[in-house]
Amino acid sequence: MSKNINNKIIISKLNLNLDDFSQKKFNINLNRVGFIFLVILLFIILYSTRFVYLSSKTLQNNSYKINKINRADITDRHGNYIGKSVFTSNIGIDPKLVKDKKKLLVKLKYTFPDKDFEEIEKKIYGNKFFYIEKKIIPERYHQFKLLGEKSIRMEQKITRIYPDKNLFSHVVGQIDNDNNGISGLEKSFDQKLKDGRDRLTLTLDKELQFIIRNELLNSQQIFKNVGGAGILMNIKNGEILSLVSVPDFNLNSRDDITDINYINRATKGVYELGSVFKPFTIAAGLNNNLISPSDIFLDLEKKLKCGGRTISEYDEDLPKDLSVEDILIYSSNIGSVKIGQIVGQEKLKNFLEKIGILGRLNFDIEEIGNPLPFKWRNCKLKTVSYGHGITTTPIQLARGYAILSNGGYQVNPTLIKREFEKSSRQKLLNNDVSSKINPILRKVVTDGTASLSDVKGHEVGGKTGTAQIVENGLYTNKKINTFVSVFPISDPKYVLVILLEDTKLSKNYVYKYRNKPGSFTGTPFNTAGWTSVEIAGKIIDKIGPILATKY
Repeated sequence: MSKNINNKIIISKLNLNLDDFSQKKFNINLNRVGFIFLVILLFIILYSTRFVYLSSKTLQNNSYKINKINRADITDRHGNYIGKSVFTSNIGIDPKLVKDKKKLLVKLKYTFPDKDFEEIEKKIYGNKFFYIEKKIIPERYHQFKLLGEKSIRMEQKITRIYPDKNLFSHVVGQIDNDNNGISGLEKSFDQKLKDGRDRLTLTLDKELQFIIRNELLNSQQIFKNVGGAGILMNIKNGEILSLVSVPDFNLNSRDDITDINYINRATKGVYELGSVFKPFTIAAGLNNNLISPSDIFLDLEKKLKCGGRTISEYDEDLPKDLSVEDILIYSSNIGSVKIGQIVGQEKLKNFLEKIGILGRLNFDIEEIGNPLPFKWRNCKLKTVSYGHGITTTPIQLARGYAILSNGGYQVNPTLIKREFEKSSRQKLLNNDVSSKINPILRKVVTDGTASLSDVKGHEVGGKTGTAQIVENGLYTNKKINTFVSVFPISDPKYVLVILLEDTKLSKNYVYKYRNKPGSFTGTPFNTAGWTSVEIAGKIIDKIGPILATKY
């Protein structure tokens, strides 16, 4: 019995030892598997790392570049993109790396039959790297990639695109190949845009910009003018809703604009603008309580001598007796001179400085013209009174009219959407200047030289100006025709400046009268009343409903 028990014990111990041995063996096997797995995993990691490194090295060697500068977007007042940064790819070929040039040409012809292969063939058999396609879409990129050619170099970069091409060219400006702003808002707000955090929201309205630009382009077809400018501004807060200069250019092509015709006429163009200055002379007299609209000037001369030159009326049939109101309505040069003499040199100069006509405007873009300096002498007082012998820019002209019409408050033109504090406005003119000048501006449209702009329901007021273009210090027969309008005149909200440079008579153009039946064919005179006013009338007709200015 005891013997059996001992045997069982021995067998149990034996089994136990065998189990321990098996367990140890199993553990050893698990450890081996784990070790092998770890080695494989490390191998995979090392291989992957080297693969990534080599891939990046290869991409680097193949000039696969990524431009990390992401400029912030630019939008109009409604959030429509004007300037935007997007990823694009450029594809090029290095002829030195092509092993079989004939084979590559066959591949390219098969994959891209739309290409000019005569030119490509010349370049492939050359030695210089060349781009075969720029700013390509992803599908196109993969097509090139599938060719499997080491000679094909792929370059990816952040590109600045402008969806509207020419529409905002003079305002937005250009950037260089290194993403640095070189003109317009791209230059003025270069650092802010490079920060890339907040988009730049403008006061401009895309729809209004399109309408005004389109009509300015149409004017070149009608009157053959070499260029033109249009500015639409809120007279209360200075927000510019449209700023156009033609000719313009496609921002996406990044052309080197050197031709003088491509200057920003709205801001950088410095012009002698003629009779659009007459409201300033009258307003200076009103502001200094020297005249009233009903004052009458009796027996006005038809001609005046001034420094060896003669000042005369454009219309010899004007009455000899004219009120202050009539002088503006019928645009009398002699009458304006008489008012200027009453105001005097010092007071007129101070008034023009106060409303920002003289001196350089502080603006959101650097392309700003500087009015030409001059000495105030006796004859100069006479010519300045009716807008000759004095220069300014269209943007400064717009500001001047805004101050005249908005109750006499300071207003600073701006392209950047900001919070406007009405309480911070500075009062520049007496309270009654606007209430006296605005009704006269309305009569210029209803009864005077600007009747073609009398758009029904919009109560347009304004003043025309026709001046000779000065070249090499001499007056020429070429004309600058300008019309400044304010509407609705009973509650002024907007000022519109339309300038046409070097207009020509149009024999076949048909004028369709507003507010009365009938039409007239052919431009009788090369003056603002028959050119700039007509274009302004078309514009107000179209933008009035958008601005809700109709009464």
